Amino acid sequence: MEKYTANLSSIQAVTEQVMRTMSQSVLGQQENIRILWASLLIGGHVLLEGVPGLGKTLMVRSLAQVIDGTSARIQFTPDLMPSDVTGTKVFDLQSGRFSFRKGPIFTNILLADEINRTPPKTQAALLEAMEEKQVTIDGDTFALPPLFLVVATQNPIEHEGTYLLPEAQLDRFAVKLMVGYPDEEQEMFLLSTHQLDERREKKLQPVVSINDLLHIRTELEQIAVEPAVMQYLLSIVRATRKHPKVALGASPRAGLTLLSLAKAEAAMNGRAFVTPDDIKGMVKPALRHRLILHPDGELEGWKADDILDEILQATVVPR
Repeated sequence: MEKYTANLSSIQAVTEQVMRTMSQSVLGQQENIRILWASLLIGGHVLLEGVPGLGKTLMVRSLAQVIDGTSARIQFTPDLMPSDVTGTKVFDLQSGRFSFRKGPIFTNILLADEINRTPPKTQAALLEAMEEKQVTIDGDTFALPPLFLVVATQNPIEHEGTYLLPEAQLDRFAVKLMVGYPDEEQEMFLLSTHQLDERREKKLQPVVSINDLLHIRTELEQIAVEPAVMQYLLSIVRATRKHPKVALGASPRAGLTLLSLAKAEAAMNGRAFVTPDDIKGMVKPALRHRLILHPDGELEGWKADDILDEILQATVVPR
C-alpha cells in the first residue's frame, strides 16, 4: 500500500487546535464539532437537527472565527424570496445600468436557520447554489467564494407551517448532525460562568487560514484506501438498499461522501490510510438523512440510526 505522509501531522495538530478553540465557546458538542470540521475539510454541506437554544448558531460563528473567514445567517421564513438569499440586480440612476447587489449567500460559512420553514422555490435557490458553487441572476453568473459551506438547521419538534426538504435535496448535504443537550457537568459550567455566548465567542482566535484549508482538501485525495476497506464501505452502502425496512437506500453520491469523510477522519488522526473504524464513525452522519423508511417500519418505531446500527453489526469487518 502506497502511503501518503506529507503534512499529516500538521493536519492532526490543526484539528486538535480547532477542537480546543471551539470548545471554549461551544459546550457539550465535541463529536459534532469534529464532524462539522471534517465536513468543512471535504467541502460538504451540513444539516443540523435540534431544538432551539442548543448553540447551533454559536457553533457556526465559532467555526468561521477559527478559520478567519466570514459568516452570515439567514432566518428562513414563509415569505423569504430567492433574491433575499442570492441577491438581486438594482438599477443605478447615476450610471444608468443595473448592478448586482450580493445576497448573504456570498460568504464562507452560511447558517440557513430553519430551512424547512421557507417554500420550495427559495429552498431550491439555496440548494442549487450549494451544488453549483455559483449564483445565476438574469443570465449572469456570479461565483461563490472558493471555501463555501452551508450549515442548515431544522427543528425536529415543530412541523406545522414547514416544507419538508425533498429526498434529492437532502442528498446534497454531506452529513446530518443531531444536536442534543449538554450533560449535567457541562450545563453546570455554563450556568456557573454566567457569560453570554457572544462574550465567549469573541475570545476565539483564528487557527488556520482559508488557503491552508483549500490546500488540505487537495491532500486528502492522496489518502490511501485498501481494496478490502473499500469493499467494506461499499457493502454498507449497498446494504441500505436491501434492508426490508428501507424504501430508498443510500445513493452512489452517499458512498462518495462517506469515502471522503473517512479520508478526512484518517488525516485528522494523522494517518495516511483509511481504516474500517474511520468508516464506522462516519456512517450515521453521512447516511442517516439519505434513508427513506417504509411506513410500516416507521410505525414500528424504527429510525435510520437503528437501521445503520443493524447494518454495521451484520457487515463483516476486514482484518
